[in-house]
Amino acid sequence: MEYLLSLLVGISLSATSGFRVFVPLLVMSTASLAGWLELSPAFEWIGSYPALAAFAVAALLELAAYFIPYVDNLLSSAAVPVSLAAGTIITASVIVDLPPMLTWSLAVVAGGGAALGGSTLSSLLHTGSTATTGGSANPLLSLAETAASLILSVLAVLAPVLAFLLLAFFVFILVKSYRKYNRKRLARN
Repeated sequence: MEYLLSLLVGISLSATSGFRVFVPLLVMSTASLAGWLELSPAFEWIGSYPALAAFAVAALLELAAYFIPYVDNLLSSAAVPVSLAAGTIITASVIVDLPPMLTWSLAVVAGGGAALGGSTLSSLLHTGSTATTGGSANPLLSLAETAASLILSVLAVLAPVLAFLLLAFFVFILVKSYRKYNRKRLARN
Protein backbone atom coordinates (compact mmCIF):
# COMPACT_ATOMS: atom_id res chain seq x y z
CA MET A 1 0.00 0.00 0.00
CA GLU A 2 2.90 2.34 0.79
CA TYR A 3 4.27 1.88 -2.72
CA LEU A 4 0.90 2.67 -4.26
CA LEU A 5 0.58 5.89 -2.23
CA SER A 6 4.10 6.90 -3.23
CA LEU A 7 3.24 6.29 -6.86
CA LEU A 8 0.04 8.34 -6.55
CA VAL A 9 2.02 11.20 -4.99
CA GLY A 10 4.55 10.97 -7.82
CA ILE A 11 1.97 10.84 -10.61
CA SER A 12 -0.07 13.71 -9.16
CA LEU A 13 2.97 15.93 -8.62
CA SER A 14 4.28 15.03 -12.07
CA ALA A 15 0.99 15.97 -13.72
CA THR A 16 1.08 19.37 -12.03
CA SER A 17 4.63 19.90 -13.27
CA GLY A 18 3.08 19.99 -16.73
CA PHE A 19 1.41 23.28 -15.79
CA ARG A 20 4.27 24.79 -13.79
CA VAL A 21 7.59 22.97 -13.68
CA PHE A 22 8.91 24.41 -10.43
CA VAL A 23 5.75 24.69 -8.30
CA PRO A 24 5.55 20.95 -7.48
CA LEU A 25 9.29 20.86 -6.80
CA LEU A 26 8.88 23.81 -4.42
CA VAL A 27 5.99 22.05 -2.67
CA MET A 28 8.03 18.83 -2.46
CA SER A 29 10.99 20.65 -0.97
CA THR A 30 8.79 22.39 1.59
CA ALA A 31 6.96 19.16 2.48
CA SER A 32 10.21 17.26 2.85
CA LEU A 33 11.69 19.91 5.13
CA ALA A 34 8.48 19.85 7.21
CA GLY A 35 8.72 16.06 7.51
CA TRP A 36 5.53 15.41 5.52
CA LEU A 37 7.17 13.77 2.51
CA GLU A 38 9.80 11.04 2.46
CA LEU A 39 12.22 11.26 -0.43
CA SER A 40 14.36 8.52 -1.91
CA PRO A 41 17.94 8.73 -0.57
CA ALA A 42 19.29 9.74 -3.98
CA PHE A 43 16.91 12.71 -4.04
CA GLU A 44 17.14 13.95 -0.47
CA TRP A 45 18.82 17.08 -1.83
CA ILE A 46 15.33 18.22 -2.95
CA GLY A 47 14.49 18.61 0.74
CA SER A 48 17.42 20.92 1.49
CA TYR A 49 17.35 24.65 2.15
CA PRO A 50 19.51 25.53 -0.89
CA ALA A 51 17.12 23.53 -3.11
CA LEU A 52 14.13 25.24 -1.47
CA ALA A 53 15.64 28.65 -2.23
CA ALA A 54 16.47 27.66 -5.82
CA PHE A 55 12.98 26.25 -6.43
CA ALA A 56 11.36 29.36 -4.91
CA VAL A 57 13.32 31.70 -7.18
CA ALA A 58 12.74 29.50 -10.24
CA ALA A 59 9.00 29.24 -9.49
CA LEU A 60 8.66 33.01 -9.11
CA LEU A 61 10.51 33.65 -12.38
CA GLU A 62 8.42 31.02 -14.15
CA LEU A 63 5.17 32.49 -12.78
CA ALA A 64 6.15 36.02 -13.80
CA ALA A 65 7.09 34.93 -17.32
CA TYR A 66 3.71 33.27 -17.83
CA PHE A 67 1.96 36.62 -17.35
CA ILE A 68 3.63 38.15 -20.40
CA PRO A 69 1.59 37.48 -23.56
CA TYR A 70 3.42 35.55 -26.29
CA VAL A 71 6.30 34.84 -23.89
CA ASP A 72 3.91 32.41 -22.19
CA ASN A 73 3.46 30.53 -25.50
CA LEU A 74 7.20 30.33 -25.98
CA LEU A 75 7.64 29.16 -22.41
CA SER A 76 4.85 26.58 -22.79
CA SER A 77 6.60 25.10 -25.82
CA ALA A 78 9.96 24.96 -24.08
CA ALA A 79 8.34 23.59 -20.91
CA VAL A 80 7.21 20.35 -22.59
CA PRO A 81 10.60 18.57 -22.52
CA VAL A 82 11.56 20.23 -19.22
CA SER A 83 8.36 19.10 -17.51
CA LEU A 84 8.85 15.59 -18.91
CA ALA A 85 12.24 15.43 -17.20
CA ALA A 86 10.86 17.05 -14.03
CA GLY A 87 7.94 14.63 -13.90
CA THR A 88 10.27 11.66 -14.23
CA ILE A 89 12.54 12.98 -11.46
CA ILE A 90 9.59 13.86 -9.22
CA THR A 91 8.14 10.36 -9.41
CA ALA A 92 11.53 8.69 -8.96
CA SER A 93 12.22 10.85 -5.91
CA VAL A 94 9.12 9.77 -3.99
CA ILE A 95 9.33 6.04 -4.68
CA VAL A 96 11.29 4.63 -1.77
CA ASP A 97 12.66 1.10 -1.32
CA LEU A 98 11.93 -0.34 -4.75
CA PRO A 99 14.61 -1.79 -7.02
CA PRO A 100 16.13 0.93 -9.25
CA MET A 101 14.95 -0.68 -12.50
CA LEU A 102 11.34 -0.72 -11.31
CA THR A 103 11.59 2.77 -9.80
CA TRP A 104 12.91 4.31 -13.02
CA SER A 105 10.49 2.36 -15.21
CA LEU A 106 7.57 3.68 -13.16
CA ALA A 107 9.09 7.16 -13.10
CA VAL A 108 9.52 7.35 -16.87
CA VAL A 109 6.19 5.80 -17.81
CA ALA A 110 3.89 7.12 -15.07
CA GLY A 111 5.65 10.31 -14.00
CA GLY A 112 6.93 11.35 -17.40
CA GLY A 113 3.62 10.45 -19.02
CA ALA A 114 1.62 12.47 -16.50
CA ALA A 115 3.92 15.47 -16.93
CA LEU A 116 3.74 15.20 -20.71
CA GLY A 117 -0.05 15.15 -20.55
CA GLY A 118 -0.13 18.23 -18.34
CA SER A 119 2.35 20.20 -20.41
CA THR A 120 0.70 19.27 -23.70
CA LEU A 121 -2.64 20.42 -22.33
CA SER A 122 -1.07 23.67 -21.11
CA SER A 123 0.52 24.32 -24.50
CA LEU A 124 -2.75 23.67 -26.30
CA LEU A 125 -4.67 25.95 -23.94
CA HIS A 126 -2.17 28.79 -24.38
CA THR A 127 -2.07 28.40 -28.14
CA GLY A 128 -5.87 28.32 -28.33
CA SER A 129 -6.16 31.32 -26.03
CA THR A 130 -3.68 33.30 -28.11
CA ALA A 131 -5.45 32.37 -31.34
CA THR A 132 -8.92 33.27 -30.07
CA THR A 133 -8.21 36.28 -27.85
CA GLY A 134 -4.95 37.61 -29.26
CA GLY A 135 -3.27 36.73 -25.96
CA SER A 136 -5.47 38.94 -23.80
CA ALA A 137 -6.88 35.96 -21.86
CA ASN A 138 -3.49 34.33 -21.34
CA PRO A 139 -2.73 36.02 -17.99
CA LEU A 140 -6.04 34.75 -16.60
CA LEU A 141 -5.31 31.28 -17.98
CA SER A 142 -1.83 31.43 -16.46
CA LEU A 143 -3.30 32.36 -13.09
CA ALA A 144 -5.72 29.42 -13.26
CA GLU A 145 -2.92 27.01 -14.21
CA THR A 146 -0.72 28.29 -11.41
CA ALA A 147 -3.53 27.90 -8.88
CA ALA A 148 -4.31 24.39 -10.14
CA SER A 149 -0.64 23.42 -9.97
CA LEU A 150 -0.27 24.73 -6.44
CA ILE A 151 -3.52 23.26 -5.10
CA LEU A 152 -2.97 19.86 -6.70
CA SER A 153 0.67 19.78 -5.56
CA VAL A 154 -0.32 20.41 -1.96
CA LEU A 155 -3.14 17.87 -2.25
CA ALA A 156 -0.73 15.32 -3.75
CA VAL A 157 1.39 15.53 -0.61
CA LEU A 158 -1.40 15.73 1.96
CA ALA A 159 -4.12 13.60 0.30
CA PRO A 160 -2.61 11.67 -2.63
CA VAL A 161 -5.69 9.59 -3.36
CA LEU A 162 -7.89 12.69 -3.54
CA ALA A 163 -5.39 14.47 -5.79
CA PHE A 164 -5.20 11.49 -8.12
CA LEU A 165 -9.00 11.20 -8.26
CA LEU A 166 -9.31 14.92 -9.05
CA LEU A 167 -6.79 14.54 -11.87
CA ALA A 168 -8.63 11.48 -13.21
CA PHE A 169 -11.93 13.41 -13.07
CA PHE A 170 -10.31 16.33 -14.89
CA VAL A 171 -9.03 14.01 -17.63
CA PHE A 172 -12.50 12.43 -17.91
CA ILE A 173 -14.12 15.86 -18.33
CA LEU A 174 -11.54 16.88 -20.95
CA VAL A 175 -12.04 13.69 -22.97
CA LYS A 176 -15.82 14.04 -22.76
CA SER A 177 -15.62 17.71 -23.84
CA TYR A 178 -13.31 16.85 -26.72
CA ARG A 179 -15.66 14.13 -27.97
CA LYS A 180 -18.64 16.49 -27.73
CA TYR A 181 -16.71 19.16 -29.63
CA ASN A 182 -15.76 16.67 -32.36
CA ARG A 183 -19.38 15.50 -32.70
CA LYS A 184 -20.55 19.10 -33.13
CA ARG A 185 -17.77 19.83 -35.59
CA LEU A 186 -18.60 16.75 -37.67
CA ALA A 187 -22.32 17.63 -37.61
CA ARG A 188 -21.54 21.09 -38.99
CA ASN A 189 -19.48 19.62 -41.82
